[in-house]
Amino acid sequence: MSASNLLSMLKELEQSSPVSPLQKILLLTDGSVTNLLEVVAGEPIEVHTLAQQVVRADRDEAADLGIEAGDLINFRVVDLVGSESTRTYVHAISHTPLDRLGPEFRDDLMAADIPIGRILQRYHMETRREIRDIRSIRADRNLSRTFDAPAESVLFSRRYCIVHEQQPLIFIEEIFSPALWEGVWISGQVGAALPTPAEEQSIRVEAPSRLHLGLIDMHGGLGRVDGGIGITLMNPCTGIEVKRGEDLTVTGGTPEVHRRVLEAARKVLNAAGIRGGAAITVKRSMPQHTGLGSGTQLALATGAAVSRLYNLNLSVRRIAAIVGRGGTSGIGTAAFGHGGFILDGGHSFGPHGEKHGFQPSSASTAVTPATVCARLSFPEAWKIVLAIPNKGTNVEGAQEVNIFRDYCPVPIEDVRQICHEIMTRMLPGIAEEDLGLFADSVNAIQTLGFKKVETSLQDPVVPALIRELRQAGAACAGLSSFGPTVYAITYGDLAGITHAATETFGEQGGEVIVTRGRNHGAVY
Repeated sequence: MSASNLLSMLKELEQSSPVSPLQKILLLTDGSVTNLLEVVAGEPIEVHTLAQQVVRADRDEAADLGIEAGDLINFRVVDLVGSESTRTYVHAISHTPLDRLGPEFRDDLMAADIPIGRILQRYHMETRREIRDIRSIRADRNLSRTFDAPAESVLFSRRYCIVHEQQPLIFIEEIFSPALWEGVWISGQVGAALPTPAEEQSIRVEAPSRLHLGLIDMHGGLGRVDGGIGITLMNPCTGIEVKRGEDLTVTGGTPEVHRRVLEAARKVLNAAGIRGGAAITVKRSMPQHTGLGSGTQLALATGAAVSRLYNLNLSVRRIAAIVGRGGTSGIGTAAFGHGGFILDGGHSFGPHGEKHGFQPSSASTAVTPATVCARLSFPEAWKIVLAIPNKGTNVEGAQEVNIFRDYCPVPIEDVRQICHEIMTRMLPGIAEEDLGLFADSVNAIQTLGFKKVETSLQDPVVPALIRELRQAGAACAGLSSFGPTVYAITYGDLAGITHAATETFGEQGGEVIVTRGRNHGAVY
């Protein structure tokens, strides 16, 4: 697009809202927006992936990219967020034809946490940006939460194509909030500086999701029960912002999320004897009842934010006890606190133990979180694909309690074999970064103990996903908790695995997320 056309678009834009000099540069730059943001904002910029799926291009997407409708493309939605302020600077949507990417570039793109500009720099790719249009849009409910802006407020959008070797490589839309940059100049002469977290008087907490690979001992013959193994994930995440208020209020998220947040906040305030309130905003939430630990992370994030807001200095374990989480598995609490690959030791069991029966966490609210017995860094080179079918079975409430009652104790031989797998293949596989060794143990435990029960109660699409993802090249695949999320771990062909997931979903559909392990806990 010619310079005169771009200037005309900018003039039209200024009719809807003032455009600062810095905002003009962000809208027109033909370089890396991430690098420019880091210079201006004075903090590192992180990529927070909200969605990533391999989908088939529709007519408009095919026209933008010069491909055929129905061709496979990677669809990605991310926020560019300040690592210190946790402020969202840019919301971006991208579409990328998979057959135009080399395997290493494709894996980096689908790893979900690397800015596109830096991937291009890493592989020394000569590219140019063709700006297609610049326009103003109105903030819908999601964008209003993203930028902490009033509904229907004016936002700026630019759409452009990254061209490599005369072919469109990636089509991107970037959305900015003009209010964020009013008065901010690159020269350092700041007319209206960006507010700091202290000036905002708010606390933000980002909590990770987790995979629960399985419960270890649901027999209890040695006076212990439960025990768990899990992996902390980079995405999806839960994001909470809390400010002081006279009343306890929640905005953002679904009615169920509201209920969970209010319940957790009330418990912490009551436990501390605090009469004050809190204005809580749910910035991000992960899928509920899918086996990713959403309930635990939402409760812990809320409790931690309220604790910090009122300077209560509560530990993560204390918060978990107050909000009633971790009574069966300690994986969610440890993922929030430390991240990484986690093994917990369960609880004492019997007439004089912490637990007297086989119960899920939802029915074990008076039991303290299990102690972490081993924590290892999860190898960064291993990629994780999450396949969440819409048709899967969601297990919760009384149904979950009944399953524990009806199917436990499990055979002692299954427990012994699970322990053998963990000690001789799973832990050494992680420590030595031997994916084959680790994967063999994951595949084996899918047919043992309580994990066998969880899988057997799922919709047929779940075992089909486990089978198809392995056949597509995943080193291992399994069910997280009760599901229906199926995970696959690989350092191979991500596109083939994600395509297999999409095909296995069938007409009912589902969501595919590409992520990796997270070796740190919640971010405050």
